[in-house]
Amino acid sequence: MADHAGQDAFSREAWARNAAAIETIRAMPFNAELAAGTLQQDRFRHYIVQDAHYLVGFGRALSLAAAKAPDPDGIVQFAAAAQEAIVVERALHGGFFRDYGIGPETFAATPLTPACDHYVNYLLATAYAEPFPVVCAALLPCFWIYKAVGDDIFARSSADNPYRAWIDTYAGADFAEAVAAMIAATDRAAQDVGAGERARMHHAFTQATRLEWMFWDSAYRDASWPL
Repeated sequence: MADHAGQDAFSREAWARNAAAIETIRAMPFNAELAAGTLQQDRFRHYIVQDAHYLVGFGRALSLAAAKAPDPDGIVQFAAAAQEAIVVERALHGGFFRDYGIGPETFAATPLTPACDHYVNYLLATAYAEPFPVVCAALLPCFWIYKAVGDDIFARSSADNPYRAWIDTYAGADFAEAVAAMIAATDRAAQDVGAGERARMHHAFTQATRLEWMFWDSAYRDASWPL
């Protein structure tokens, strides 16, 4: 999603400020090997278990954003996004869970890794403590970067890629529509904020972008708590 011509200033600025980090995410080993279909299954297994945990927290943060939305359309948009995070994307993980023999007990017994725990708690703390525009900026990278990575992987992966279900979800039209709506909502929220709040929006977008990288890097390294 490189064309920002029709977008308002905040999303253009935020993407440009984080362009180097986003390129690092696109090219990092996890995503390069996912595109090639050579990613080790245990690394992808680590990722989907943690992502399923993450989506619960992400859904809660989206629900809090819905509660803070300044108009009914915003309430509907963010409440629907929370439902999508929990129901639709969990169905995607469910297919891989069945393939890998991950049952409910195994999932429940797997703790959040440091990267997942940090990301979830950052989003929840932001959703509770910050005003709506800053919450939007913190939530946006998960949508937008996943779309950019999904499009890139889709363009260079083969039809028989073992991770095709994941690739098709994040490169699909439904997800593209949700991403466009989230960019638009964030830009609307940024229109009337002062300089201080706008700076907090940029900080939130950058912090969430860093956490996106940490999440994928953690899965690639099978990182866990050191103690």
